[in-house]
Amino acid sequence: MLHIKNLDDGMPVFKALGSELRVRIIKLLIEHGEMNMNELASALGVTNGALTSHIKQLSETGLVTVLAERSGHGNQKLCRVAVDRLLVDIQSDEAESKQDIFEAEIPIGHYSDYAVFPTCGLSTTKKLVGVVDDPRYFAYPERIDAGILWFTRGYVEYIIPNLLPVGAYVEQLTLSVEISSEAPGVNNDWPSDISFLLNDVKLGTWTSPGDYGDMSGIFTPGWWFPNWNQYGLLKMIVVNRKGTFVDGLQISDVGIDRFQLDYKSTIRFKFQVADDARNVGGLTLFGNGFGNYDQGIRVRIACKSVH
Repeated sequence: MLHIKNLDDGMPVFKALGSELRVRIIKLLIEHGEMNMNELASALGVTNGALTSHIKQLSETGLVTVLAERSGHGNQKLCRVAVDRLLVDIQSDEAESKQDIFEAEIPIGHYSDYAVFPTCGLSTTKKLVGVVDDPRYFAYPERIDAGILWFTRGYVEYIIPNLLPVGAYVEQLTLSVEISSEAPGVNNDWPSDISFLLNDVKLGTWTSPGDYGDMSGIFTPGWWFPNWNQYGLLKMIVVNRKGTFVDGLQISDVGIDRFQLDYKSTIRFKFQVADDARNVGGLTLFGNGFGNYDQGIRVRIACKSVH
């Protein structure tokens, strides 16, 4: 997901989408998954030279990703749509400008608690951590370096760093994470009800559409098994006074005021597939070195101080 926080910041994206040809490029890439430059130029009826400037503009705005083609056709480049959703904040929030903002990125192997059930496993960018389908390896020291983890049901929980100044209280909590279901092998049509919990209170549930393996993740290592989880969807979870939202869509009325979080609070966030979920389709978290976004769990805390 690409989140544009104000109209001024969004101008390059709006300009990129202001061209009928560039919109056609995005539609073609959505339809085909990925295409090389020759295929795109042929489908659009333009020269490679004319296409290059359009691809460059889409790439610079983060709408399209360009990478080397794996099948070895010279220096041909492959193009993919890089986002699954575009979220634009139309109105500026004057109150937020007065807030203090604290940000952190938590590696996915740095969970503080877990209870997982097979199929399950972890891997660094170089090798599997232990053996798959053995939950004991979730306690193995090498799990700290994991770039991917998966399980069919259960949970992983993370402690969010709280470095707020004395007297401050939390007004909004935002997390960004690449996530998908967990199917035996891979299956793009494999729904899973993934719940989010804050300090053991359920914030809501988001249904992951599938476990994506139709193409290699942009950052997934070349040695990774082709019929295993390749990439996920980048989701933004926001908890504020109005409730809990995923990519701007409200999933519950559970708001931040319920938790009374301040500079002394322990903040625990849990990703869970419950035993009694309607769709027990597992969960995969992608971190640095895997998937399409090369990031851990990015956290943003907006707070205010009591005067």
